Amino acid sequence: MKIRKGDTVRVLSGKDKGKEGKVLRVVPTRGKIEVQGVAVAKRHQKPTRSMQQGGIIDKTMLIDASNVALVDSDGKPTRVGYRIGADGNKVRVAKRSGGEL
Repeated sequence: MKIRKGDTVRVLSGKDKGKEGKVLRVVPTRGKIEVQGVAVAKRHQKPTRSMQQGGIIDKTMLIDASNVALVDSDGKPTRVGYRIGADGNKVRVAKRSGGEL
């Protein structure tokens, strides 16, 4: 998966189209990611020992990784490619600008 935790992404489709946020969690086996402030749903929470107070909470839901694009240094969405660096390491590269991510 080309998107990693901590990346800034822009949503390309869905009800939150156009929003940007930071990737909080990546689930590569399901091809889904959790983005801060995107796909927030209301969930009913029962009181538990770890969380004493119950009620209706806002929970960030997972979205498909194909519905987001990484934001380049110029603030526009870009695709991600790979290049072998001078020291032999594999680095991620922005297709739009050619710069390293």
